[in-house]
Amino acid sequence: MLRTHTCGELRPEHVGLTVTLCGWVQRTRDKGGISWVDLRDRYGLTQLTLEEGVEAEEMRAAARELGREFVVQVTGKVAERYSKNDKMPTGGIEIRVEKLEVLNPAKLPPFLIEDETDGGDDLRMKYRYLDLRRSPVRQNLMLRHRVAQATRRFLDGQQFIEVETPVLIKSTPEGARDFVVPSRMNPGEFYALPQSPQTFKQLLMVSGFDRYFQIVKCFRDEDLRADRQPEFTQIDCEMAFVEQEDILNTFEALVQYLFKEVKGLEIGQLPRMTYADAMRYYGNDKPDTRFEMKFVELNDVVKGQGFPVFDNAGLVVGINAHNSAMYTRKQLDELTEFVKRPQIGATGLVYARVEQDGSVKSSVDKFYSQEALQQWKAAFNAQPGDLLLILAGEPTKTRKALSELRLEMGQRMGLRDKNTFSALWVVDFPLLEFIEEEGRYFAMHHPFTSPKPEDIALLDSPDTIGEVRANAYDMVINGVEVGGGSIRIHDRAVQARMFELLGFSAEEAQAQFGFLLDAFEYGAPPHGGIAFGFDRLCSLFGGADSIRDFIAFPKNNSGRDVMIDSPSPISEAQLKELSIATAVVGK
Repeated sequence: MLRTHTCGELRPEHVGLTVTLCGWVQRTRDKGGISWVDLRDRYGLTQLTLEEGVEAEEMRAAARELGREFVVQVTGKVAERYSKNDKMPTGGIEIRVEKLEVLNPAKLPPFLIEDETDGGDDLRMKYRYLDLRRSPVRQNLMLRHRVAQATRRFLDGQQFIEVETPVLIKSTPEGARDFVVPSRMNPGEFYALPQSPQTFKQLLMVSGFDRYFQIVKCFRDEDLRADRQPEFTQIDCEMAFVEQEDILNTFEALVQYLFKEVKGLEIGQLPRMTYADAMRYYGNDKPDTRFEMKFVELNDVVKGQGFPVFDNAGLVVGINAHNSAMYTRKQLDELTEFVKRPQIGATGLVYARVEQDGSVKSSVDKFYSQEALQQWKAAFNAQPGDLLLILAGEPTKTRKALSELRLEMGQRMGLRDKNTFSALWVVDFPLLEFIEEEGRYFAMHHPFTSPKPEDIALLDSPDTIGEVRANAYDMVINGVEVGGGSIRIHDRAVQARMFELLGFSAEEAQAQFGFLLDAFEYGAPPHGGIAFGFDRLCSLFGGADSIRDFIAFPKNNSGRDVMIDSPSPISEAQLKELSIATAVVGK
């Protein structure tokens, strides 16, 4: 080894010891008679000291030539620091340098390798190998490592077996677009990269591996945002001979274990909420329950009093922002513009303040008497100082818009603290959703999700298909879906019926999923599972909004790796070898 110790491990008890360290030069300081070098590796930082009359002059001259990010090896004695730095673990010692060797010089980096850098996102992504030297980025990847190791320890202790599944598979319709890979040996045919190992983990259950897991790469060709990447990682799990309750209990315990091991927190038992209640009270199926501010429906309270916006709306619904009646007209106008943004889609916002004397002042006072406004107050259980925010319109769009407004108010009111965690299960999802534009049903989760046993009969009538509940569940933490799964269909006839409802002909179902349908004829056990978004879990634990911060070499929002300039064209020779001709069609 070129070093005896790392730059993060020396302490006052090592004083007098001769050591050799290797690392990168963080910074240098020269005061004439004495100079210092801060040496960094991934374990920490150690101060090197060279003093006039003590260290050889040629070595001090060499130290003056050191630049940022030079790679050096030093040997010297550990000494107690005169001026200790209690903000760093090695702040009680320094190294009195006896030998200094430059292992590799470095160009001046394009941005500061510091916690607070001057490099923008694009620049840091281009030089990601330099960005990874920064402590915050390194800490993120170390947290990711701890989450992965803790996951493996827990699941190994529960008798799960880690099994790798193929990366080159068959393209199947699972929702997002597939990434495809041409086959040289089979001209004109393509592999797909897996969106998830869904069918393979079910086949492992048929094979008798009753507890499987894998921390696995998945690939989806979809539009990107902060919590999406074209390649991402799942904690993928499946169990046989289980019911929904067994899955929930097992993986609730996993998440409790991860919080304890990684964050030192006890999160307790996770409450459960039906999909119907999530939509009714929060407007989405992944509610942020760090704060209340539940929806209050007002159709029975506000209609029939001459205000056309309310009278003509399918739904009038609002939230109570406690102690926010002091909002100025400018702030309320900002909220109105917020809900009218195209991506939210509301046409306007009605508000009402509860005054200190208990009276209610609203933006539609001319349509409502004080007596009527007191009914609003009662419906919201509002108190003096509260601000009532109300939207109206088509029910689905209005709930979606109010959900966004609720989250915005939660942010403004300081109720979405990243160091506070609120986790829950959302259960009883609809099995199917009808997409008007397509004129057919789609699976709310995926085609292999089992209906609730008590709802299977509802599949036989077109009038009741939409009422069928899925044997499915999502885990939500702080308004983020971190995991989802279901009890699977394990009967060929039920699976064939599901494909029929989703618009597959018998021939299409056999062509796409015949291997799975055939497997079900050889004794498939009842089984179910779950997949956690591993990157999302890490970003939650790390208090970050973007999963990119916890991926070593992420893509940007255009799906590009700007460091290696990928994707990129390939040569004509490669295309010819693959029997492929390309013609890029403009959008």
